[in-house]
Amino acid sequence: MNTHVLPALKLTLLCVLFFVVIYAGIVWSIAQVVAPNHGQGEVVLKNGKIIGFARVGESFRSANYFWPRPSAVEYNAAGSAGSNKGPSNPEYLQTVKFRIDHFLIHNPGIHKQQIPVELVTASGSGLDPDLSPKAVLIQVPRIAKARGISEERLRELVLKNTKTSLLFGPSTVNVLNLNMELDTMK
Repeated sequence: MNTHVLPALKLTLLCVLFFVVIYAGIVWSIAQVVAPNHGQGEVVLKNGKIIGFARVGESFRSANYFWPRPSAVEYNAAGSAGSNKGPSNPEYLQTVKFRIDHFLIHNPGIHKQQIPVELVTASGSGLDPDLSPKAVLIQVPRIAKARGISEERLRELVLKNTKTSLLFGPSTVNVLNLNMELDTMK
């Protein structure tokens, strides 16, 4: 029995040492050099005050701001998660119906079929900071009316804030950055 137990314990301790200490230390060291802001997250400041985080969705509900994707966790980064409710769940369907109705009330002239799905469904993390250009552009008439800015100027602002993927993937617009720049428009 000792011929099997002792080598198994040694191998276990060696694996723990390697994978928990050495491997984790190597990955952490690489992240300190390669990751943006040394892996500490990207804080967004306005007048020296933290107003949000670049890679975490923020809540905007005023008619004169671009609305983000809904969050299943109310934009709480400490509790990142989806709702785990599927498309056959009656409670989930009711939530999506409420979001659609709310969007239609605040965006007259838009038909239900035109609403991008990302504006009425939460993401897997509940914290997506980005929307597709289509989901942002559909909100332009509401914001133009609320702020007294031409729709053309708002479309230009959206295009200016649209990031395209270098290789694959969709174009995106960071809602926090867009709304911050929107506040600077006269």
